[in-house]
Amino acid sequence: MPDFDAFVLVSFGGPEKRDDVIPFLENVLRGREVPKERLLAVAEHYYHFAGVSPINAQNRELLAALKQVLSIPVYWGNRNWHPFLADTVAQMARDGVQRAVAIATSAFGSYSGCRQYIQNIDDARAAVTAQGLAAPEIVKLPPFSSHPLFIDAMADRLRSARPGLPDAQIVFTAHSIPEAMAQSSPYVDQLKTACQSVMNVVEPGTPWKLVYQSRSGPPTQPWLGPDVCDYIRETKRDTILVPIGFVSDHMEVIYDLDTEAQAVADGLGIRLVRAGTAGTHPSIIKMVAEMVERAQVSPPAECAATCCPAPARRGG
Repeated sequence: MPDFDAFVLVSFGGPEKRDDVIPFLENVLRGREVPKERLLAVAEHYYHFAGVSPINAQNRELLAALKQVLSIPVYWGNRNWHPFLADTVAQMARDGVQRAVAIATSAFGSYSGCRQYIQNIDDARAAVTAQGLAAPEIVKLPPFSSHPLFIDAMADRLRSARPGLPDAQIVFTAHSIPEAMAQSSPYVDQLKTACQSVMNVVEPGTPWKLVYQSRSGPPTQPWLGPDVCDYIRETKRDTILVPIGFVSDHMEVIYDLDTEAQAVADGLGIRLVRAGTAGTHPSIIKMVAEMVERAQVSPPAECAATCCPAPARRGG
């Protein structure tokens, strides 16, 4: 029977000052053939905000809220920036943690949103073991896109954005991924189901659209579409953007939506409002607490070994 003695929040990470940006992006892009000019172009997005991504601050807020509702010690480790997951797992080992339950800040199943986090946990444990420490067992909870409390949180965010734009089209957004990656994961189906569930709560029968943003692959590689900015240009209608694919504000939210998409809307003379991410909505805090409590009683479902495989890399 599960007996977890700690909780760990696993996230993407983000820079918190200008000097962090390039090292952070090099971590994100490690192992990928990305031209230097592309890296520098993305860096400009961060420099637009003095090199600060909002994700770490939002994770600190989330952790503070979770400490109020969880009865076990709470930790936090990132994939790409401080606090790095391996450092966090090492601290857990020094603190005597033996078995921890983890949740990733990603609601939907895909390689980067789920399988890669499982690999990150395995790699961190291996690194800690190599240091001669007893790495704790860490069990990752599954993605939570269908959890009623996640749906409640996003429904509330949409309701808050609706006043003043009663006739605006409702457009959900999520991070684009390569079509090949999407075909080997439940990503698109889970997104569509979550969008419809939110609409069933807020405005049953109202049309909605799922679009994508933030693609970063070469032009020759098919990625999920349509692109959010292209869709706004095509429809030329007042729009409420609902970033359902992002649990908290990332650079992709504050730059790609609040800056680029807003500029497109301004150029067309239409109104655009961006709904909030789930963030630290009370329903999200309650959801995590319930998921951890349930995991203490019953082992969480594990992803099949063939689910969301890693993308093929050139040369290997």
